[in-house]
Amino acid sequence: MAIIMMLEMCTDNDLTTPASNLPPETEIANIPIDGDTLFALVDLSWDGGDQDGYILGYEWKYTTTLLSSGEVIDHEWIFTEETSLTISFNSSDTVGNEQVFQVRAIDNFKVSDPDPAVKTLFTLPTIEPELHIIHPRDSSYYFIQENVTDWYYGIPLVFSASDDDGEIVSFEWSVDGGVFNETTDTTLFILPSAFSQPLEGSHEIRVIAYDNTNIASTVRVHQVNLVQPTFEKDILIIDETLESALPASGRISDAKMDSLYAANFRVTDPDDQWDYEYHYLRGDPLPPLSKLGQYKMVVWHADNQPNGPHFLGNHSEYFRNYMNVGGDFVMSGWRVLKSFAWGIPFPATFPDTSFTAEYLHIIEADETPVFLGDFMGANAAYPGFSDVEIDPDKLQGNPYVGKLVRVNTIRSAAGFTDILFRYVGPQDSYIREYADATVGLLYTGTTFNAVVLGFPMYFLYDEDANQLADEILEVLGYN
Repeated sequence: MAIIMMLEMCTDNDLTTPASNLPPETEIANIPIDGDTLFALVDLSWDGGDQDGYILGYEWKYTTTLLSSGEVIDHEWIFTEETSLTISFNSSDTVGNEQVFQVRAIDNFKVSDPDPAVKTLFTLPTIEPELHIIHPRDSSYYFIQENVTDWYYGIPLVFSASDDDGEIVSFEWSVDGGVFNETTDTTLFILPSAFSQPLEGSHEIRVIAYDNTNIASTVRVHQVNLVQPTFEKDILIIDETLESALPASGRISDAKMDSLYAANFRVTDPDDQWDYEYHYLRGDPLPPLSKLGQYKMVVWHADNQPNGPHFLGNHSEYFRNYMNVGGDFVMSGWRVLKSFAWGIPFPATFPDTSFTAEYLHIIEADETPVFLGDFMGANAAYPGFSDVEIDPDKLQGNPYVGKLVRVNTIRSAAGFTDILFRYVGPQDSYIREYADATVGLLYTGTTFNAVVLGFPMYFLYDEDANQLADEILEVLGYN
């Protein structure tokens, strides 16, 4: 009878409505202690419970008060399934930073703890990381083309960063005000498609570094000026020969040297020649890229024996830039290979990433002694090339006695190269080990070609120098 009476007292509503869900509860570990002053990276742990269900995860956030100004920065809630995290607190204020950390459990009904666990801490000021853009240099010029190739990868971007109170964890870079791209690399190439149109002209590159407390460096901004080569002309001759430093018997005027090289390489317009010394004394020794990019090929000569290295060795990046987009390169000179490794005893092996090894495809080079002239000329070793001889009238007196000293030889070359010339000395030479050594090399590539002569062309008989220039033009497709 009692059971029947209890059932009669129950309504249909009592039987179908479930009990109300109870919210979860959250606790935060007591280490670190409330009010501690700590470095900005803080390990925090918490836990949660639910009387009528289970915990799905947690949400956490913190509020920063910058003590110098009283400014309050409220951060968004972040979901996690973890019960322990290392929090990187905003600690940008140099006076001090109050951090109020909150965490709340979320149950299986997605109900969160209405009374989050709270911990108040103080964090020490963090030091902003230092960032420097190495390449491209600010206001520098680079060739640009529409597409990448096996030699042209885009515009090199190289930077470095350091952090006195932590470590660098990531970088971001952007071009022309576009979106920032996250990276952990400090060396990369910016694709042509990343730049705004038109490609020709000035563009802006921005880089930011972030440390392990999420502090950003000052944004570094470099301008880069992009030039699209036209290759509308054939040959530019760059004259680094210092005529006043030639042996007395072979000394000529700068104008005469210019006319000889111009005639040899069929250059008729004076504007197609560039005097390095003249422009060097005026502070701008190299042709601007807007001029260089007009020419399919550069002929660089440095035919005097130098007391220090020829300047050509200082401009590797300039010629990498040119050759990467398809410019051909011809180089002749006295001790010209030595100029790329002046302080290193010869024979020398060039590093794999050097201009000499990577672009001229010369791995190891040597140099004949200065004691007594020995180089009489060179035998052709490539089809279509002719033997060449030194004109002894241009090399009278000691130590020359009608022959060249300090001739650069190529002991080892990389792939896709052909020997153009082999060393010829007297039958009774005191340095017989140089007989038949390589003194002229041709590299034929998919993007650019290069010719390197280990001897100065000027000291050949004029007709031999003229014939040699013709043969270089022929083999490189300029006839």
